Amino acid sequence: MKFFIDTANLNDIKEAQALGVLDGVTTNPSLMAKEGISGRQNILQHYVDICNIVDGDVSAEVISTDYDGMIREGEELAALHPQIVVKLPMIADGVKACKYFSDKGIRTNVTLVFSAGQAILAAKAGATYVSPFLGRLDDISTDGMHLISEIREIYDNYGFETQILSASIRHTMHVVNCAKIGSDVMTGPLSAIKGLLKHPLTDIGLAQFVEDAKKMNL
Repeated sequence: MKFFIDTANLNDIKEAQALGVLDGVTTNPSLMAKEGISGRQNILQHYVDICNIVDGDVSAEVISTDYDGMIREGEELAALHPQIVVKLPMIADGVKACKYFSDKGIRTNVTLVFSAGQAILAAKAGATYVSPFLGRLDDISTDGMHLISEIREIYDNYGFETQILSASIRHTMHVVNCAKIGSDVMTGPLSAIKGLLKHPLTDIGLAQFVEDAKKMNL
């Protein structure tokens, strides 16, 4: 399973990259705003800065909600860097734009997916990635992990090449359960990735090793 980090914070991206396990980055306008990045040129430059840190795909989201606007923005984003994946919303015009970009050989990530039916449409339109938001489903007392499982079954049934990018990851168990189900990618905060390192027995064991090493006068 690929590990993406969901942020626009360059320091977090650098830290995840330094771990040696980072495969890509997902961003959106909300994450850009959180970092105080505004203005079209500043946003575009920030995407380039992210691409210069990581080796893998970087999802850059369009702001337009109409077909012509998505095409215009998407083409501009795709031209920024070979690693850019155009992120499109799961609406009718987003599906149309996905098909357009797919035919042009431009990679896409269809986002804000909350049902298996939406995931089918994204795959049919040739999306590179589909982003079901499992954490947001959990927030409204719906089993987000079940959606990931449904999409996995459907894609396997028909040989869809679209990768399942499990989004809205909240914690480490989301990561582990996505891996068990067969999600192709997870994207979440740095804390969810670093949380996988933690286990009390590891800390206890290491402390014992260090103490024993002192006794050996190494």
